[in-house]
Amino acid sequence: MADRHDPGISRRELFKLTLGGGTGLALGGLLDWPAVRAATATFKLSDVKEFTTSCNFCSCGCGMVATVRSGKLITLEGDFDHVVNGGSLCVKGMSMFATHASPQRTTVPRYRAPGSDHWEEITWQEAVDRVAQRIVKTRNENWIAREIVSGVEVPVNRTDAFAFMGGAQNTNEECYMFQKAARLLGTAYVEHQARL
Repeated sequence: MADRHDPGISRRELFKLTLGGGTGLALGGLLDWPAVRAATATFKLSDVKEFTTSCNFCSCGCGMVATVRSGKLITLEGDFDHVVNGGSLCVKGMSMFATHASPQRTTVPRYRAPGSDHWEEITWQEAVDRVAQRIVKTRNENWIAREIVSGVEVPVNRTDAFAFMGGAQNTNEECYMFQKAARLLGTAYVEHQARL
């Protein structure tokens, strides 16, 4: 007797598939798909965008996923596809959303005049101008053009009055620009927050 070829599906399974497919097609015709779409438009995660970012607390560079709806951050969680943390976050990383969403978070620049007991809000342009003026003034007042090294006067062209400090969330390109800016302003003091 010749061996019968096994098709991999029995008559009973074929009957179940046929019956299930027919039922699905029949029910599909009963549903109003535009109404279903309209009803699901208000679900919790509808109309959201996800962006990957990194935690800014330390230099580990743990990955995070930020969920945003209409320009507002609604969740922040660990990125399961990230090579550093694999989705887990430390206590500081877990508190990032609360820090961002806090009503006490400062969102505009503020200035407190010497001797004043209160802060006043200023514009971003005023803040940038004030910082730039202070940097130039400090640099010019504390400039060291020449120094004596081993009995010989040599040009050094630097200031020891200020320093640059980078952070864990800075990219390589941003760090490169910080280094360039620090050297152009004449300081050799460039540090990273993770070492302090």
